[in-house]
Amino acid sequence: MRAEIITIGDELLLGQVIDTNSAWIGQILFKNNIQVAYKTTISDQKSAIDSQLNTSLERSDLIVITGGLGPTKDDITKITLAQYFNMGWRIDQKVVQNLEKIFEKKSRKMLEINVMQAEMPDGCETLYNEWGTAPGMWFEHHGKIIISLPGVPYEMKNIFEFKALPKIREKFKTEPLFYKTMVTFNIPESLLAIKIKDVEESLPAHISLAYLPNLNVVRLRLTGKMTGQLNIKEEINHFANQIKDLIGDAIVAEEDLTMSEIISGVLKSKHLSLSVAESCTGGLLSHQLTMLPGASQFFVGSVISYSNSVKHHQLGVESTLFETVGAVSEQVVEQMVNGVREKLKTDYAIALSGVAGPGGGSEEKPVGTVVIGICSDKETIVKRFHFIGDRHNVILRSSNMAFDMLRRLILGLEIE
Repeated sequence: MRAEIITIGDELLLGQVIDTNSAWIGQILFKNNIQVAYKTTISDQKSAIDSQLNTSLERSDLIVITGGLGPTKDDITKITLAQYFNMGWRIDQKVVQNLEKIFEKKSRKMLEINVMQAEMPDGCETLYNEWGTAPGMWFEHHGKIIISLPGVPYEMKNIFEFKALPKIREKFKTEPLFYKTMVTFNIPESLLAIKIKDVEESLPAHISLAYLPNLNVVRLRLTGKMTGQLNIKEEINHFANQIKDLIGDAIVAEEDLTMSEIISGVLKSKHLSLSVAESCTGGLLSHQLTMLPGASQFFVGSVISYSNSVKHHQLGVESTLFETVGAVSEQVVEQMVNGVREKLKTDYAIALSGVAGPGGGSEEKPVGTVVIGICSDKETIVKRFHFIGDRHNVILRSSNMAFDMLRRLILGLEIE
């Protein structure tokens, strides 16, 4: 079967809002062995929706639409779909009850414009929204499925995963996929391909290998279809073990985890505490860690030492160093990392200082120069790096490298 995703909204086309919905839906459909063949973003115009539906219904079996289901005049998806499929209207009392509960909980009066969200096309099935006011809709048209969901990501995800997906599985009877992801760090995609060339060439037709590179990380994903004739898990694990034998320490995780999730797991498993001193990353490492459940088990706190004054007064960095070697130096970062560990009384610490750009670079310290330090009570390691990319990329690469350096120190692995 073939699926496609349509996202609706002028704000998406103008770049005012980043489309994360289609990426998430694509991941979920992939896990359920449903191939997404097309992804399209269109404007909040009836003509655009009608035209896209004409095209999509010709080529796809499953169409997932997000956006345009709110209570305001620019939200026209529901009206357009009802007209397109020549449907009348009904009041869904369960939606009315949900709206009443939401507004009662917020101590707000429900307006007529909100009540209208309970009006549903009479030929669709309601996909109830437990986390918001706009329900989703399930249409069937000449054997094709059209699902319309609100654009708010957390509402969309809840409706799709718990209301729509079980119906999709039942309708299309797809064979699930088994896949295994290995995360590698600081090894180029091209070098990886050379190292595991023999394994890749020996893969049978029903197993595929994908390279997914991003910010010093390359994820290797082995995928195969689960059928009654094949023990696909055992077969994929066999090839995964062959890859492990070839690239060794380059693999930092054998499941699809971020670098912050990886270091979180190491710290929690060993009951260790961490503090962070951040200059050029401005709190990114702290944010990445505290977004994870259970972060309080290992993360004590951080000092965002963006200015030299904070480095000096809060972390004890000698003020003369800023004039002699500069804030982006091994000497300053060494004092930063030891200063924050001592100040916050943790087992380990990370510190970073760098030139993220686009300005501020010099011949000696060009844009992308970042110094990273890690330490315990027994050892301090400080290294200088030069990361490529714009400001955003330099900061993200720095955080990934810092987490990997700490992982290696804790596990007793060599830090190159």
